[in-house]
Amino acid sequence: MWNRLVDRFSAPTAEAHCDGPCGVYDPASARIAAEAVRSMTKKIGDLTPPAAGDAAALVAYSNTISRFVSIKEEQAELAKREILVLWTDFFKPEHLEANPDLHDLFWNAAKLCSAAKQNVDPKACDDLISAIEKIHNTFWSAKGRDVEFFLAG
Repeated sequence: MWNRLVDRFSAPTAEAHCDGPCGVYDPASARIAAEAVRSMTKKIGDLTPPAAGDAAALVAYSNTISRFVSIKEEQAELAKREILVLWTDFFKPEHLEANPDLHDLFWNAAKLCSAAKQNVDPKACDDLISAIEKIHNTFWSAKGRDVEFFLAG
C-alpha cells in the first residue's frame, strides 16, 4: 500500500539539516552546547563528596552529580550533532578547496565532543570551544560575513 501511495504522489527530494529546505545554519548552537559542557564539567569538579555515614547528604550528592553528568553528556552529544550537520550539510567542495584543513577541523572537533563526554576534563572543554571558534570563523568566512565569536557564559 505504501509503495502505491509513494508512486502515485511522488514529490521532489529536499535536503537540509532539519529535513526541510530551511537553509538555516549557524555554529552558535554548537558553541552554546559546548559552553554547557564546560559549565557542567566545572560544577562536577567543584562538588565535594559528603562525609562518610551521612546518608541524606550522599543521596543529595548522588542526585546532583548524576544530573550534572547527564546534562554534560546530552550537551556534548548535541554539540557533536550540530558540528556534524555543519560539516556534512553546509560545507561543499568549494569550501574544502578554500579551507584544505576543513575535514581535520571538523573531525577533531567531533573527537573533542567525545573526549568531553568520556572525561571530566576542563582542558578538553576549552579545546572544544577553541575548535568551535575556528569552525565559527570558517563558517562565517564561507558566507562572506565577519561575525564576532563570543561566549555567553
